[in-house]
Amino acid sequence: MAYPDELLVAGERVVLHTHPHWKMLIGPVLVFLVTVGAAAFLAALVSAQSWALVAWIALAVVAVGLVGRFTVLLFVRWRTTHFVVTTRRVLVREGVFSRSGMDIPMSRINTVQFRHTVLERVLGCGTLVVESASDDPLEFTDIPAVERVHALLYQEVADDA
Repeated sequence: MAYPDELLVAGERVVLHTHPHWKMLIGPVLVFLVTVGAAAFLAALVSAQSWALVAWIALAVVAVGLVGRFTVLLFVRWRTTHFVVTTRRVLVREGVFSRSGMDIPMSRINTVQFRHTVLERVLGCGTLVVESASDDPLEFTDIPAVERVHALLYQEVADDA
């Protein structure tokens, strides 16, 4: 999904638009699989009981609640978090019902750094650190292909200068 052009100023174009790395979804997928497996196992255990229908309904309610809270909600949060680099600024937008955002003009960026652990190197993600003229360094975690984003952002900062 491209970043909406109506949110850009005249002459500005999107250079990079990404969501956080997919590793953020590992936990929700595991919760989904464990919840469905446990609910199916417990449903099979109570199937011979006279109160099985009540137990199945209770299991379904608990399973749907767990999946909704720990899977669907986290997936929607991941999907609605945007990291965007344009020719003039870096934008971060997050949230579904209550949105928040931050813009950093390229002219205010002094230093761009990245770091990643061994596991993050294997997965292809990392943390991007942006230092602007007057603020403390901002850290953006779980950026996919962080080295490529670092180089791209550095190029945009150099082009802006």
